[in-house]
Amino acid sequence: MIIFNPIFILFFTILILFLLNYTTKSKKLNLPPGPPAWPIVGNLFQVARSGKPFFAFVNDVRQKYGPIFTLKMGTRTMIFLSDPKLIHEALIENGALYASRPPETPTRSVFSVNKFTVNAATYGPVWRSLRKNMVHNMLSSTRLKEFRSVREKAMDKLIDRLRAEAEANNGVVWVLKDARFAVFCILLTMCFGLEMDEETVEKMDQMMKLVLITVDAKIYDYLPILKPFYSKQRKRALEIRKEQIEFMVPFIEQRRRAIQTPGSDLSATSFSYLDTLFDLKIEGRTSSPSMDELVTLCSEFLNGGTDTTATAVEWGIAELIENPHVQKKLFEEIKETVGGERKVNEKDVEKMPYLQAVMKELLRKHPPTYFTLTHAVTEPTTIAGFDIPTDVNVEIFIKPFGNDPKFWSNPEKFDPERFMEGGMEKDVDITGVTGTMKMMPFGVGRRICPGLGMATVHVHLMLARMVQEFEWSAYPEGKPLDFSGKLVFTVVMKESLRATIKPRSSLASA
Repeated sequence: MIIFNPIFILFFTILILFLLNYTTKSKKLNLPPGPPAWPIVGNLFQVARSGKPFFAFVNDVRQKYGPIFTLKMGTRTMIFLSDPKLIHEALIENGALYASRPPETPTRSVFSVNKFTVNAATYGPVWRSLRKNMVHNMLSSTRLKEFRSVREKAMDKLIDRLRAEAEANNGVVWVLKDARFAVFCILLTMCFGLEMDEETVEKMDQMMKLVLITVDAKIYDYLPILKPFYSKQRKRALEIRKEQIEFMVPFIEQRRRAIQTPGSDLSATSFSYLDTLFDLKIEGRTSSPSMDELVTLCSEFLNGGTDTTATAVEWGIAELIENPHVQKKLFEEIKETVGGERKVNEKDVEKMPYLQAVMKELLRKHPPTYFTLTHAVTEPTTIAGFDIPTDVNVEIFIKPFGNDPKFWSNPEKFDPERFMEGGMEKDVDITGVTGTMKMMPFGVGRRICPGLGMATVHVHLMLARMVQEFEWSAYPEGKPLDFSGKLVFTVVMKESLRATIKPRSSLASA
């Protein structure tokens, strides 16, 4: 979200004096087309005047200029790719070339410690070391299985919270809030390997939210010349970073003591993400990650998997309410798989093709975000006849994919059957590696989301347990659901979902 300040208008009056002498590199380049940009500010005013969310403005530009286009956002040049063939050419066929990241905004750099994260690192040795460690030592299918008991405990806690909330509110619950808490509990235990009480979990969650809000793009990120006028915001960002470090370091040290003295402190697991980081060898470096870097990597792990998963669950429950026949069929599959005497578990989920089809259909209609994380090229190149220099942001706009009738039959319909045996989209590959790239909810190529496997495990299990335990319906009864979305870290429902739940049986109390 771009935040404007009245002083920006005053300062623009001064900047106008430089218009006659203003030149840009883009005049020497054959960049993709786009709306005419003003000198210095680019298309910033057009975005502001449209009154639309940024993704809606981008979609309007796409419809006018085609699948590859350019926007100038102050000093930043953004080239958007929104066609599956172009994206496949860039991220799959030329994956290494498009695998880097652009410079971070000044505010983000405060929290990333010189881009020392899997998602933000420039393509090179630091990124390779961090990603290899996260994927192989934490997010592999084998390693994920070691945390089954953590997930089962969190699922029980989720069901208990939903039941208690419903009993206190005539059957009504807030879906996103409860789903988010459950996911965060899982990730917190996986990250730190420590037992934390509910109050501590809530405090950690608030700290993570505060960081996300703080790093959201500001106007001076696009016009650095305005930075002196935003010194208070910069100072506040530094204060929040200090608070974050002071809050998280004791837990890091507690985990260090726990693994040095097994059985001590409040260790909840025999293994955690932190354990892989303490002595991590980084290619090209002689030292292990510093304490600031440990805080940054833990924050990335927590923030990267919380909102995306919780948002998917909210959209999923909304679609099950809107499509009661799908909810009924899913419940019937659960009963056929586990019977009526025990809770559905992860091994059961692997035998439930309809649940997996519901998940795919959910990601098709409601991807976690409308844009993947920004890419950058490692050297100047061309695509579709246009220049792609190294200093531009390459933005992958995925919102149009899921609703494109060229790729999907009846795209507005929520229809898991399309992914079932005999369905037209049965073999769709969400990683984009094989076949036609019809959907890419986790990105594609070398910078594909490393948490893809973990996210699908969590969403499958949460939906299965929530549907097994409760029958879901609209609140108030018969109210049409609003399926419009808004971008808040991830794409959430514009009107946060409240639902009425009814226990299906005595299974939950068994």
